[in-house]
Formats: sequence, structure tokens, C-alpha cells
Amino acid sequence: MKIGILGGTFDPVHKGHLAIAGEAIASLGLSEIVLVPVGQPPLKSDRVITPAEQRLEMLRLAVAGRPYLSISTVEIERSGPSYTIDTLTELRGRYGMEDEMYFIMGWDNLAQLVEWKEPMGIIRMCYLAAVPRPGYQRPDLKSLEGIIPGISRRVVFLDGPHIDISASAIRDLAARGKSINHLVPGPVAEYIREHKLYTN
Repeated sequence: MKIGILGGTFDPVHKGHLAIAGEAIASLGLSEIVLVPVGQPPLKSDRVITPAEQRLEMLRLAVAGRPYLSISTVEIERSGPSYTIDTLTELRGRYGMEDEMYFIMGWDNLAQLVEWKEPMGIIRMCYLAAVPRPGYQRPDLKSLEGIIPGISRRVVFLDGPHIDISASAIRDLAARGKSINHLVPGPVAEYIREHKLYTN
């Protein structure tokens, strides 16, 4: 079985996330994509993040009716900062070593992989499916190979989607009382309005 893993803060989950999942399913022939909302992201300590329970509920609303998408709460249940290497290790234990795993990440994150915890361990455990990010150059695998030996054999570049949607822009629109219906699934937009998320 081929399984995709798409992590993120999902604050909120939006149509860009769903488009990335759809592209990965089609391009890589994945059986399933596991969405992994972070508990305490180590690189986002500069802002307050919506409580995990609410981010998780928005994810549940977004994946309803999409049987190829599932949710793992492994990072929310773990105390302290969430590191990809720990998540992959735990998911490997759940799915088994015989399954192919593809960790889906943007070009920007791939370029910064050297700064992550145990990048060599990450590429030993899974393939990296790199998705275009507006405003970022496609990373140079030759340069990365010099720092993370073997990475060039573990990266698959996806052709799309080319969608410029940011969670921060959605939060800003919601804070100003503007419509976000075109950026997030309908049930998620309704949840944000009902619970007055992002209104400061």
C-alpha cells in the first residue's frame, strides 16, 4: 500500500490542502492520505495557535465524504514540540514496514529540510513528495545531496497544484468579517463563523 502523509497546523484547513491531497493521490497512486495536525509546532512559537480540538474539528468537517483522507491525532496527543521524525516513526509502527510512505511537503520546506530534526532518518523512513509553492524556487537537489546524502533518490517532485492560499490570509479575512467561502470548504467556513474564530 502507498500512503501519503500531509502534516500542518491546519489553522484553518483550506481548499489548498485538499487540492494538494488530490494531486498527490492522482500523481503517486496513493491509497490514502493521512492528515496530521500538529500539536505544538517547533517553528511557530511566535503566534497563538487555535486550540487543537477546534483545528481537529475543522479537519473532520473538511474530510467528510472524502474516503481517501483520514486524520491522525498522533502529534496532538504527544506532549512538547512536534517533530516529523517522531511522527514518521510512530506511523511506521502503525502501518508496517512493507507500506511505502510519502511525506508531502512544499518546496520551501524541502529547501529547509537540513534544519529539521534528523533529516537523514526522515529520508530513510519515507519518500518526500515536493509540491510547488508560489514565490519559491524548486530546490536544487544537487545542493541538498551535498548536505543530506541520498536525498535525490528519495524526492518526487509533483507538477501541481499551483494554488496560492495561505491560512494567515484566511485568518485575516475572517478577523475583518470578510467572506472566506471561496478559500475553505463550506462546513469549515460555517464552523469558523459559529465559533467566532480569528476575530481577536
